[in-house]
Amino acid sequence: MLRRLYDWCIVAADRPHATWLMGIVSFVESSFFPIPPDTMLIPMSLARPDKAWFYATVCTLTSVAGGVLGYFIGAVLYDSVGLWLIQLYGYGDKVEAFRHSYAEWGGWIILLKGLTPIPYKIVTIASGFAGYNLLMFVLLSIVARGMRFYLLAFLLNRYGAQARAIIEERLGFWVTVGTIVLVAGIIAALFLF
Repeated sequence: MLRRLYDWCIVAADRPHATWLMGIVSFVESSFFPIPPDTMLIPMSLARPDKAWFYATVCTLTSVAGGVLGYFIGAVLYDSVGLWLIQLYGYGDKVEAFRHSYAEWGGWIILLKGLTPIPYKIVTIASGFAGYNLLMFVLLSIVARGMRFYLLAFLLNRYGAQARAIIEERLGFWVTVGTIVLVAGIIAALFLF
């Protein structure tokens, strides 16, 4: 089953609509969707290492645009949509402490959490809720998300062929490792947020 899913992702990565779909996933992930764009960026870059930089650019721009939507959810719709999304991800009781820490550490919070597997939508919604400067939020988001996606692009562009061979040789192992990293990121988010 894993092999069929992997093969489908690799074949689908070369289709014209794949970049659009990855951009949509990146956009909605920054404001409300639970699946990160890496799930598409990595297979697409493995299939086409020569386009890894382009894919990283699409993910960065759409992630930041989605982050602006998340910011406005926090700023304008926090009492309805924002609070519901925050509680859905288990952070409802931590938002007020997060809001207070923004006064002193807002820029660092955006930069550091934008680089990690911690759900970025939490940062975007909380930034709006805390009233963080929108221009600074956008600039810091470009830096944080860009660093994350361009690092992946660099690695996949440079080592994509070798990585693809290694992944295909032991697919089950690498899926397990990826799942462990994702779960560890979520657990870390619960305790570090």
